Amino acid sequence: MSHAKAPRLRLRTVFISDVHLGFRGCQADYLLDFLNSIDTDRLVLVGDIVDLWALKRSLYWPAAHQEVLRTIIKLSQSGTEVIYVPGNHDEAAREFCGMSFGEIKIHRQLEHETADGKRLLVLHGDEFDGAVHFSAWLKHFGSFLYDRMVDLARVVHYLRHKLGRPYWSLASWLKHNVPNAMTYILAFEHAAAQEAARRGFDGVVCGHIHRAELRTVDGILYCNDGDWVEHCTALVEDRNGRLAILRWTEHAQLGAAPAGVAGAVLDPAA
Repeated sequence: MSHAKAPRLRLRTVFISDVHLGFRGCQADYLLDFLNSIDTDRLVLVGDIVDLWALKRSLYWPAAHQEVLRTIIKLSQSGTEVIYVPGNHDEAAREFCGMSFGEIKIHRQLEHETADGKRLLVLHGDEFDGAVHFSAWLKHFGSFLYDRMVDLARVVHYLRHKLGRPYWSLASWLKHNVPNAMTYILAFEHAAAQEAARRGFDGVVCGHIHRAELRTVDGILYCNDGDWVEHCTALVEDRNGRLAILRWTEHAQLGAAPAGVAGAVLDPAA
């Protein structure tokens, strides 16, 4: 018996970041499934799409990672406006801000206006991380620790899959249960909100800290699209300007697209 293909998610804007292609922890299969399940007017890549730090340590570039780039380029050639805002792990691309790679536009920062008129400042977010900006040794030590955490998470994911248990994020558990981690996250969110307010925006969209969030901070709409290493999340905007966090790991199996935004696992704005 043949099965009808599930309808694609029809969206106005999709924001993704922290894909980390070239890093062994990248969940490229989930991202490919997501990209092949959406129709969107605009796709904004909010930094750390390719992990140049990881590639400098060791060359790792499987077919799925190459296919992610091919799919993004194909989207840009088939009518989707694709904008790339480089992050700190792919900061070499910042030299090309203001230019285009084929149909993909490269910007250091971006102003995005939602369908209902909200003005959002879009930037990767490392601008708000003093440790990354000012301390090279701490930056690389933190990257080393994160890599080890991801290695452990991969073991946990494998064991849970074998036991038939649902997806669970070690990174989320650590960030919610380690006091210093939550202190840093809250400080980051407030710094991002304050910068957006200072520049007269209604909200801010960023990534960088691998923690998807959509809430009001100091009167500013704070939107973090998360990552595709541990959480597999995207920030999406529908045709009416409503924003939500979509968590792609909640689907029962890869390749099964939801029937629409209402059928996906979403965390809507309050």
